[in-house]
Amino acid sequence: MTTTFRIGDRVRWNSEAGYVTGTIIVIHTQDFEYKGYRHRASPENPQYEIQSDKTDHVAAHRGSALELISREGDA
Repeated sequence: MTTTFRIGDRVRWNSEAGYVTGTIIVIHTQDFEYKGYRHRASPENPQYEIQSDKTDHVAAHRGSALELISREGDA
C-alpha cells in the first residue's frame, strides 16, 4: 500500500548526497513544468514539492521516493 501524503507532512528521500528531510508544500495532480522540465502527475500518481529542512531547496518527487517521518497534527 502506498502512503498518501498531505501538505505539511515531514518526509525523507534519498539523494546523491544521502538522505534529505523536508516538508511537503505543494501536491501536483496534473502535469507541470518545474525547473525547465515537464513532470508527469495525475490524481492516481501525484508528485510532491518538498522544501528541504536544511537548505530551503525545493525538490519534486513521486510518492514512491518518499518516506513519511511525521504528519502535521499528530501527537
